[in-house]
Amino acid sequence: MTTLSLEGRARRLRELHAAPEILRVVNVWDVVSAKAVLALPETRALATAGHSIAASFGYDDGTIPLETTLDMVGRIVAVAGDVPVTADLDDGYADTAATTRRAIGVGVVGANMEDRLRPLEESVSRVAAVVAAAEAEGVPFALNARTDAFVRAGGRPVEDSIADAITRGRAYLDAGADVVFVPGVLDAETTSRLVEGIGRVSVIGLPGALTAAEYEQLGVARISYGPLTQRVALTAFQDVAADLYRDGVIPEGTRALN
Repeated sequence: MTTLSLEGRARRLRELHAAPEILRVVNVWDVVSAKAVLALPETRALATAGHSIAASFGYDDGTIPLETTLDMVGRIVAVAGDVPVTADLDDGYADTAATTRRAIGVGVVGANMEDRLRPLEESVSRVAAVVAAAEAEGVPFALNARTDAFVRAGGRPVEDSIADAITRGRAYLDAGADVVFVPGVLDAETTSRLVEGIGRVSVIGLPGALTAAEYEQLGVARISYGPLTQRVALTAFQDVAADLYRDGVIPEGTRALN
């Protein structure tokens, strides 16, 4: 049952980003994965994984039609109740303002949108368009503006990626983004410099990266896990399938989560 308005859920997500403790969001990709996470008392917000939704429908990451993404995200919003949902919307598609309006239309109150290292002026304009569209809808949309300064670095020196991320991050916050997402395997020194240089920073939990508690100590606002949660689920599924082919049995203790 939903008791909070769309605006109320959006404000709640922004409060979670601004809180001193790190916001941990476990990415989901369909209704049943969302329900499994919603059943946990620690869940304060839901984040969808664009890569995972795309994979579920047979698309490569970044190629899924917006209509398909929003259909699934809307279904997730419908079961989330008062828990705010933030969606991975790739790069925002051709028109970030129109994408934002459509996302709000299915109940989304925040989003990741990646810059794909477009020229800075263009990237800032796309962020500003998201903010203006949300304001026109009366929703304090929590934009997690992603910069690909590390994941699309192309072998450039780390110092250059740090400087680029800081320049872009500051510009995105100035344009109205709520937080800046800097994906990559970030060590403590790099993370500290990003937090100091940008302010409110969001990271991804990857193998070899720091723990959520360690990122929290460094002042990170939010941590998510992208497609990794689906990979864990699929690894378990493939492993049990292989065991069943070997005349195994369904493991005892398997919970009826579907």
